Amino acid sequence: MGIIVPVLTLVFLLLTTVSHAASKPRMILVGGYVGSWKVPDSPSNTLNHWAEANRFKVGDVLVWEYDAKVDSVLQVTKEDYESCNTSKPLKQFNDGDTKFKLDNSGPYFFISGAPGSCTKGEKIHLVVLAERNNPGGGSRDGGGPMVSPVSSPPASTHAPAPAPNAAVGLNVGSGLFLTAVAIGLAMA
Repeated sequence: MGIIVPVLTLVFLLLTTVSHAASKPRMILVGGYVGSWKVPDSPSNTLNHWAEANRFKVGDVLVWEYDAKVDSVLQVTKEDYESCNTSKPLKQFNDGDTKFKLDNSGPYFFISGAPGSCTKGEKIHLVVLAERNNPGGGSRDGGGPMVSPVSSPPASTHAPAPAPNAAVGLNVGSGLFLTAVAIGLAMA
């Protein structure tokens, strides 16, 4: 009886850690580093290249850090993104430390509010993945667009592995490790 209570306590802590880590939103610094919200150095080094290399999910929070005296972030429509129209943004941010929660799956478009910067490439288009609630068909995720599979891969091919999520993996892994150590100590 003496070992059952500590083990049940540790199992509860493990489940709490896993649940908390899986539901915690990720804070994602746009571009991956402070100061990346700027006119790109070259056409091969744009924020869109960075966005294409990352996976975004509903609940993630994008973070921009920039000089609010000379720049801003505008959320715009696809049309205004393509034409760099800054006159009618959906949302405008000019605080220098912008945080934007991705509430729905689908495309998001952001451009710089600084004159001429968007036309020089200071903009980003990213797509938020839909949650998989219904693997065989379409699903509706928080009012976002309907998502359905385009085609099935041939039976002989393998689907690519999902991108690693270091933020969640680290929290879950740490919780598992600490729980295993605590169980070992309790049994000793």
